[in-house]
This record gives sequence, C-alpha cells and structure tokens, in this order.
Amino acid sequence: MTVQQAIQSAAERFAADLHLRDAARRDAEMLLMHTAALSKAELLARPNRELTVLQREAFGAAIARRLRHEPIQYITGQQEFYGLALAVTPAVLIPRPETEHLVEAVLDRLPKDRSLAIADIGTGSGAIAIALASQLPQTEVTAVDLSPAALAVAEGNARTHLLDGRIRFLLSDLLEALPPSQRKGHFDAIASNPPYVSSGDSALLHPQVREHEPASALYAGADGLDVYRRLVPQAEQALKPGGLLALEIGHGQREAIAGLLAGWEDVCFVDDLQGIPRVALARRPVLY
Repeated sequence: MTVQQAIQSAAERFAADLHLRDAARRDAEMLLMHTAALSKAELLARPNRELTVLQREAFGAAIARRLRHEPIQYITGQQEFYGLALAVTPAVLIPRPETEHLVEAVLDRLPKDRSLAIADIGTGSGAIAIALASQLPQTEVTAVDLSPAALAVAEGNARTHLLDGRIRFLLSDLLEALPPSQRKGHFDAIASNPPYVSSGDSALLHPQVREHEPASALYAGADGLDVYRRLVPQAEQALKPGGLLALEIGHGQREAIAGLLAGWEDVCFVDDLQGIPRVALARRPVLY
C-alpha cells in the first residue's frame, strides 16, 4: 500500500462517519504522518512510496481508534497551544484555540516589566500556566488541579518547556489547598478555564468530547455554573486589590457570570472569532 492509497482509504472511511466527515482527509494525513513518522512534505513529494508492514499496522490501529471517535490529539499525544507543543492524554481536556483568547486578555492587562504572582485554576495540561509563564519571564505561576493524573501531564509539559522552576503545581480543589498566606490578597491575577457545560447538555456534545474527554473537566452542574459560584468568591479573597480575574465561559453564560461578578470593577467580556462572549474579565475592588 502506498502513501496515497493509505490516505485515500482512511479518508473514505472517515467520510462515511457523520461525526468525522468534515475533517476526513486532514485526519487521515495527520494519522499517517504520526504513525509512519512522515512529514507533510514527504506525503506530498512521495505519494507512491510504499509503506512498511509496521507502518501499515500502526496506521490501521490509529484508524480504528479514530473511528471510535477518539480525538486525534489523544492518538498523537500532542496538541499545540499558543505556539507551544503540549503533551495531552485522556487525563486532561484538550486545549482549544478559544482558550488562547483568555491568555491574550491576561497578557494585555498585566505589566511585563515587574514580578507578578499568577494562579491558573484547573490547569489540566498546564496550557494556560505555561503560556503565561513563557510570555512573562518575571512571573511565578501557581497551577492547581484536582486530578493527580492531570498534574503529572502539566508538570511534564512545564519541564519540556524549561518552565518547571517558575510554575508550582498543587493538588487542590480550586484554591482550598493553598497556604493561608496565599488565600488572601496574594495574587496579581487568577485565570481559569473551569468546567462549564451543563450536565443536561451532554447529548449536544460531539462524541469525541462526550465519550473521551474527562467529565470532571467538562460538566459543572445543572446550569454549568457550579464551579464559578465557588471560584469567584475564593478568587476575590486571594487577589490583591485591583487584581485581575480572567475566566473562560460557555455559550449563553454572559449574563449569569456578570451577575456573579456584581461588585467587582472593570467587568467586561471578550468575544471569540464567532462573536460569542468567551472570556469574562474583572478586577477586585481596590477599596473594600
């Protein structure tokens, strides 16, 4: 079987699946590049190259996983976020491009020339913490997660990007495990992409999300707001006066989040590329 034949065959199988057809050719190419250790240039330059037996077997196994709607990122073990290659496993939510809006919003609102303390709540793969640390060289980041397996992935990613010395990882339910000195008036900014999907909306999710990504990183009660209700008051205590809170939010949650942030200053929202409010921003009042 040649490279061209392998891609065509896989693309046809993916195209026959309602949930995979939109990216059938792209997925076929990505899986072949991964399993056969070929670059995109090699696929284009040598379409008639014969695959070895081992390459065909590995490609076939990857196809079978994708046909079970396993995300490409879990099969390849990698996802890019903010220009950084991150390892991902089924223990962590796959970083989305939408979350880059949160990183940009935080960077736009923080000084670059002084030491800062930032917390990333529910760090998962470490995407937000690592992106912020990479852009703010004087900053120390505290990254927390409730999942030991997720923290292991995040710590590995920090080591890969030589940032483990500036990111402290902590097993914690939101801010509860932080030392008392850091739970009150300590952080310049707190960022979070928490679970925000309503438990009743499970059926609306793509099967690759619903069936493979960690439920603990997706669902937050009947209205998707359970984590925000706990996090906002904890963040208000942990931030310095004037400190920044940045939250990724779900579709249709703008008004509810605005209500939870009543009493905060400079409350605003950042839209994603589809014009959907995606990031909520607010500052702890300077005067209490």
